[in-house]
Amino acid sequence: MRCRIIMSMLTGATLLASALLGGGTARAAVPAPLPAEAPAEFGADWHDPLTAAPAVTRPHSRSCEVTLADARFRDFTPYRGSYLPPDGCGDRWSKVVLRLDGKVKGRQFDRLGYLHVGGVEILRTSTPEPSPDGIEWSVEKDVTRYSDTFRSAQDVEMLIGNVVDDTYTGVIDVKATLTFYAGRPTAAAPDRVLTLADGPGGATLTAPRNSERVVAEVYATGSGGGCEEYWYLAVPATAPYSCRAGDGPYREVQVEVDGRLAGIATPFPTVWTGGWSNPFLWYVIPGPRAFDVKPIEYDLTPFAGILNDGRPHRIEVSVVGVPEGQSGWSTPVNVLVWQDPGKAVVGGRLVTHEAGELADSSVYTPGTQRRVDTEAAHRLAFSGYLDTSHGRVRTTVTRAVAHTSVHRWSDGETVDALDARWTDDETVTVDGGGPARSTRTHRTYTMNGVTTLGADDRLSTRLTLGDRADALTTRAGRGVAWSRLDDAYRGDAAYTVDVPRDQRHAVGTTSERYRLYGSDGCHDRRLTTVQGVLTEDRRGC
Repeated sequence: MRCRIIMSMLTGATLLASALLGGGTARAAVPAPLPAEAPAEFGADWHDPLTAAPAVTRPHSRSCEVTLADARFRDFTPYRGSYLPPDGCGDRWSKVVLRLDGKVKGRQFDRLGYLHVGGVEILRTSTPEPSPDGIEWSVEKDVTRYSDTFRSAQDVEMLIGNVVDDTYTGVIDVKATLTFYAGRPTAAAPDRVLTLADGPGGATLTAPRNSERVVAEVYATGSGGGCEEYWYLAVPATAPYSCRAGDGPYREVQVEVDGRLAGIATPFPTVWTGGWSNPFLWYVIPGPRAFDVKPIEYDLTPFAGILNDGRPHRIEVSVVGVPEGQSGWSTPVNVLVWQDPGKAVVGGRLVTHEAGELADSSVYTPGTQRRVDTEAAHRLAFSGYLDTSHGRVRTTVTRAVAHTSVHRWSDGETVDALDARWTDDETVTVDGGGPARSTRTHRTYTMNGVTTLGADDRLSTRLTLGDRADALTTRAGRGVAWSRLDDAYRGDAAYTVDVPRDQRHAVGTTSERYRLYGSDGCHDRRLTTVQGVLTEDRRGC
């Protein structure tokens, strides 16, 4: 996990919900047929990449498919095309599903990519590293929330930045499609999907004057090489380590409206498929979210009374902790707006706003085993009201984020270890216009691993990653919906560095168990690979 190596390699809510709504009944897992016995070490080819996450469910209704992009990426030239709405499925859809199919062979780094329709970012993704014989993979995503964008002709832009030369030969071949299903969506899609406009004072938003709910989403990613790709490893500038960044590893993605703090969030610590110095961890099973980068959501509804005045308002996104002048973060913004059909202008105002002081401490302890202990926390609460056609509605948002980590390393970074935990707790309460309703979400991200480089140039990595979230929605004090996500990755791999590929004698065991259950049902799938061969595919619930 040494930065030098990496850079070169490119539940309280759950208990309450269970009491209110009851838990699901587990069924015995049914193992899938397994392939032949795994080899003693990695060969020249391996199983195509796959994840244990559930597939997007699809309605049994009439459907229409539209191709958004069909491109081969060799460099940093974007694909540009055009989109026309589907013919034969109307202009209201019960679901819209994005599918990306990719293939690549030869030798190539992991690459980051995006897909824009009408300037709206509908996908942020990364690629797996290929085998010499070639791999194929796919990503599916429910993009019904962007239906407003899909109702009219739009420009399309897609880029997976790549470098192809005599050494790195992998050309990334992708096709992206949208499938539209006729019918009404099960949840109300936003009436408008907006992007920010560039102006003399920075990026601005002009919202409809009858906005009654406003949500910003930010596809925040630390990437593009350099230490911000591995921000969770950064140490204070006073510590002798190859990734140093001012005060240390704490990062927080903030949103401001007209200079006032309107949102705080913990960025997900994504590990790309060349991460932790060891591509043999990721050839088949990527880390959580690596292929489908989820946007951070911020409920800005308490600010709607300000935004509804018909004027442009400055919206700024920043990442706390990044050294001044250092690049490495991308933070594209979409703004989702639900409008009041009964009023042309909805007035209101921001009532309360309490931003706590950011606590961020990284302490370096020298010694044979060097160490940085980091603790950080921040809290924000605000509320506002809107005078809608169905009465005065007050929305209150509270969010609290925290980070603790211990980073240990040896002289020369031949042993490098991190044990880190992030939490992001959010409550949105709406009072008025019907029974009071509240949604509480508790997110926890974990990373625990160690990389060791021996005297024999044998590099080994052990790593666990966790992506967990509990959510509970109540109405009039009674639980109406709940969910629990637990996506856990484990990997243990080793290879000999600085030798040709056929002399690396690489071995690796990786697994992922993805569990998602709650009032909407249950998904439980476990994958295990050994030396690139799928040895377990077990489904439960």
